[in-house]
Amino acid sequence: MRRVLFGLILVLAVVLSAFAGSVATQYLGRPAYAASAPVAAPAQSVPAAQAVAIDSSVIANLEGTLQAIYQAVSPSVVSIEVTEGTSASSASGFRGQPFQSQPQQASGSGFVWDKQGHIVTNNHVVDGASSIRVTFTDGTSVPAKLVGREPNSDLAVIQVDVRADKLVPVTVADSTQVKVGQLAVAIGNPFGLDNSMTVGFVSALGRSLPVSNSSSSQTSYTIPDIIQTDAPINPGNSGGILLNSRGEVIGVPSAIESPAGTSAGVGFAIPSATVQRVVPVLIDKGSYTQPWLGISGTTLTSELAQAMNLNADQHGALVVEVTAGGPAEKAGLKASSSTATVNGQQVPVGGDVIISLDGQAITSFDALVTYLSRSAPGKQVSLTVLRDGKQQTVNVTLGERPAQQAAVTSATPAPGQQMPRQRQQQPQSGTAWLGVRTLTVTADVAQAMNVPSDTKGALIVDVVAGSPAEKAGLRASTKDATIGGQAVKVGGDIITSWNGKPIGSAQELSAAALAAKVGDKVTLTVLRDGGTVNVDVTLQARGN
Repeated sequence: MRRVLFGLILVLAVVLSAFAGSVATQYLGRPAYAASAPVAAPAQSVPAAQAVAIDSSVIANLEGTLQAIYQAVSPSVVSIEVTEGTSASSASGFRGQPFQSQPQQASGSGFVWDKQGHIVTNNHVVDGASSIRVTFTDGTSVPAKLVGREPNSDLAVIQVDVRADKLVPVTVADSTQVKVGQLAVAIGNPFGLDNSMTVGFVSALGRSLPVSNSSSSQTSYTIPDIIQTDAPINPGNSGGILLNSRGEVIGVPSAIESPAGTSAGVGFAIPSATVQRVVPVLIDKGSYTQPWLGISGTTLTSELAQAMNLNADQHGALVVEVTAGGPAEKAGLKASSSTATVNGQQVPVGGDVIISLDGQAITSFDALVTYLSRSAPGKQVSLTVLRDGKQQTVNVTLGERPAQQAAVTSATPAPGQQMPRQRQQQPQSGTAWLGVRTLTVTADVAQAMNVPSDTKGALIVDVVAGSPAEKAGLRASTKDATIGGQAVKVGGDIITSWNGKPIGSAQELSAAALAAKVGDKVTLTVLRDGGTVNVDVTLQARGN
């Protein structure tokens, strides 16, 4: 492959040389702009026939390489069709874009993991599915069962029962060795067009992908170490494969950045290192437990640093919020306690600034997410923080991430990024803030809480420490329940109305909060311990 790429570079050099010679000829005889300018020696001409011969040879080699990759790997890629037994709104597909299928049905891609029939795909491809069907490249179509899902990594494993000779497992590469500029080949089923291949390059590394829970309007976790590629990726590529020049999997296409919902040359893939870490556990246990720190925050910029009387070149992760009862609160991490005006906006300041984790420098909030994702629940980590300008060491024992919560949650998700499931806009600093994380009450949630199955509302999962909700006495969930194969927290207050207006979902609660103003006093009607109570809450600005 190196010879092929070298040949491509040589062809480009020949073309550019010819172009330069053409330009020199066109300008020959015009007055010189500087009499003292050196005169370049005439470039050695390359016969056109020779240039064409080089070009044809290199292109033929490249075509042969790509054809070999496709022939070897395409049998590993499958088409996945799911039928959803829930509302039509759950049929959103690739990062909030509609699937190319009939209502109540959705489609995506997957790839063969092993000879036992395990197939890997995105969680958002199979989320909410009442039935799953897999179609192989030879047309064989069989039902599949769900083995396990990991929403925090947007990965899932399903399994089919077919003859072993139909199963061609992929070869997985180490994504930590991937470099920007390397060849990237995507194979999937865009728009339902089975086994389509596109080619590009690795455009960037280390991106973060905010992902929202399908049952909530809030961004609930962030996937680190995402691979960015310009290989065209479209709806239906979800759950397929991104390959290197050796035909090895380096990532799983999961998202695109596009105002039109189709490829704009910016696609995102979950790195194979994450796949290798999560998938074997899903196969073995059916679920994967992520580590949990229990904070939300943002990268410390030079403007934020100056607002906190720190050196402008100080780097780190600023703690904005600390979740009540979480590992961070138990260890004594401090959330932002005041606000400052930065670039004309009120932003939270004053919290701990995490500058290292177990001796590894933390230069950004994304770096903190990355290091934590490689840890495990129960592990004690040592954080070096700046508190009031002085360094302190805080030892934290990581917990198990609740189903609706993240190890850490970015307070500033990447601008313009769309979610696998459509989400409401996050409240910004300075806007009215309640300080809860909620889950839409479904019939399953209602059953788990022993309330009528037709109960509607927003179940409070977490209450942020020091928030208006905590001050008003709103209660978070404390009991564990298994719903749809996932562990969730239940037992908290269910908000059913906002100033007398019915609240039927987490999305409606978010919309009501976004429409309110700082300082507003609102009356929330909540279901608590089988009875109805009214709770008065005075909304604050985020960070106050």
